[in-house]
Amino acid sequence: MENALLFWGVLCFLIVMLVVGIWASKQIKGDSVNYLVAGRGLVLPLAAATLMAQSVDSNATLGNTDLAAEFGFWAGASLPIGLALCLFLTGLFFAKPLNRMELVTLPDFYRVKYGRTTEFVASIIMVLSFAFLLAGNLVAGGYLFQAFLGSSYAAGVMMIAAIVFIYTVSGGLFAVAYTDAIQVIIAFVGSLLLFGFIWANFGLDIPAGMGPFEFEQLTSPASGALINWATLLALGLGDIVAIDFMARVFAADSPETAQRACFIGSAGTIMIGVPFSIIALSAPRILDQVGVAADGPLLYALLQGVVPPLLGLLVIAAILSASLSTADGAILGTSSVMAHNILGIRSHDHSAGGDRLLKITRIMAVVITLLGVFFALRAPQTGVLLLLAFDIGFAGLIVPLAGGLFWPKATREGALACIILGSLTRLLLFVLMPVAFGIDNTLLYLPNSLFTPDFDGIPTLLSPLIGLVAFWLISDRTYRRVRDSAQAAKGQLQRL
Repeated sequence: MENALLFWGVLCFLIVMLVVGIWASKQIKGDSVNYLVAGRGLVLPLAAATLMAQSVDSNATLGNTDLAAEFGFWAGASLPIGLALCLFLTGLFFAKPLNRMELVTLPDFYRVKYGRTTEFVASIIMVLSFAFLLAGNLVAGGYLFQAFLGSSYAAGVMMIAAIVFIYTVSGGLFAVAYTDAIQVIIAFVGSLLLFGFIWANFGLDIPAGMGPFEFEQLTSPASGALINWATLLALGLGDIVAIDFMARVFAADSPETAQRACFIGSAGTIMIGVPFSIIALSAPRILDQVGVAADGPLLYALLQGVVPPLLGLLVIAAILSASLSTADGAILGTSSVMAHNILGIRSHDHSAGGDRLLKITRIMAVVITLLGVFFALRAPQTGVLLLLAFDIGFAGLIVPLAGGLFWPKATREGALACIILGSLTRLLLFVLMPVAFGIDNTLLYLPNSLFTPDFDGIPTLLSPLIGLVAFWLISDRTYRRVRDSAQAAKGQLQRL
């Protein structure tokens, strides 16, 4: 691939993103509601595009191809399929009722249903998990700049972070939605054209035991079934409580739009992500055939040694789009939670200088961006960071959300127990595990003889069960206590 073509192509792409993001700032008009939820006016095409863009991240492209090539179709495809499942379930059960509540951020639900303390604790967990999510996508951008533009990894991470920060902090969710629409079109076209090129020129030769119909990958632990199911469930259920997804649900112009956008986004995620899984199965044979060694991500080797320059540029832009579209949502969503839910600043808090929530959210965007850069430089691996982010939400947050909407007995005490026990259990098991989802734990590992790589996948499945049991038992007990107290008080009044 010609370096000049790649350099100028990527540069033009980034400049367009900046221009669109800064242009979108005109629609903010000094109002935090416009900034955080786009004035609750996203029409169906924009809402669907931005949901799709948020679900297609670097893990669904780079991580997907590496895992599928090494372990089989389901090891890689479980990433986009899990994300698509999340959007489908959100549309089926959550989009309409949450859109009707006119929330600003997802932790608002925990305050409305369970009180301020639960809102605060849930917000802390969400900020921690999304710092990992942001870092994971900065990692992918850093490696891309290092591989194709000749910069260092650290310089690439900081450059991507700076670009996303500028357009996100300028235009808020309007900027995110407009840039996401462009980015998802690029990702969609790039994925399908790459698939078509590989199929037409090399064929799709799937090794035995590796294909999509080899279901032992989902039934046999020896074939990675525990890890594959852990991935599907962590993404399919844990990502429902993603603050960036829910911000788009809140921003849709009606409950019906929110639901339809989730369904369209789910289908689009499959159409973008699964072709990368199929390509990966044939990639090792193709690289051997053309004499190219895979030094780094498999997809990068294909782009450097196999595909034509223009198509390679388009696919690189698609990968970069996947990283940017998730990173901008992480910055905006997390900074809004820090300002609105942790610091407790409400959208109606105005001062002589303007909307206070808008100002503080932009300041918090600096904090979360720096935190994301720190994690990206500390643990330069996309897989561990991204999947841990979803795991934390799966472990402690999804049960109180579903229970608060659909179980009348849900109580504040039960929600707090679930959030604290589930999340702390998952973090503790992460620290004690030498690997996570088949990837070495380089972020924080305490050597021990209790947990081995054979236990991989089980922490994802075990932690939410602990949270669920705590939620059910404590909610049931506290609900009965409150009910009995109310009945006793009613009896005393009647006797009087």
